[in-house]
Amino acid sequence: MTTDEIDLRAFDALPAAAAVELLLSCCSSPAWAGAVAAARPVGSVEALLAAADAALAELSEDELDRALAGHPRIGATPDTAASAREQAGVAGAPDAVRAALAAGNRAYEQRFGHVYLVCATGRSAAELLDILRARLHNDPHTERGIVRAELAKINHIRLRRLVRAEVRA
Repeated sequence: MTTDEIDLRAFDALPAAAAVELLLSCCSSPAWAGAVAAARPVGSVEALLAAADAALAELSEDELDRALAGHPRIGATPDTAASAREQAGVAGAPDAVRAALAAGNRAYEQRFGHVYLVCATGRSAAELLDILRARLHNDPHTERGIVRAELAKINHIRLRRLVRAEVRA
């Protein structure tokens, strides 16, 4: 077992502070991590994911920004093993696609004030670029809803990996 994996029963039995610390490796919002830790014992992966979704739904905009701050730009050098796994489809992308992603990221951040967040697992760099370009046409309210939905997908992948439920990617 690595430091970023734990059996679900062991996770349920952790002291609250230790559970929060592990959860912060999945999502960098302290409020989210605290709420998910407080929902324990969850007893099943499905219940853990439901607790994660409920906590995400209750996040303030400031806490959502904290969660977003924990994610690197799509196409940038990942700062965690999780981000590297999730953005594997970008690693070998042609220079032109990587440059377009960098420009798109800048345009997105200028328009919306936060990093472009998308569940990148299993997606190519070209697909991520197409999604980014399409989302630039969203209004801020719509985009914020999409960001929450994408964050939920990422959280699910990371939580399944955390509690050693099978995840491919």
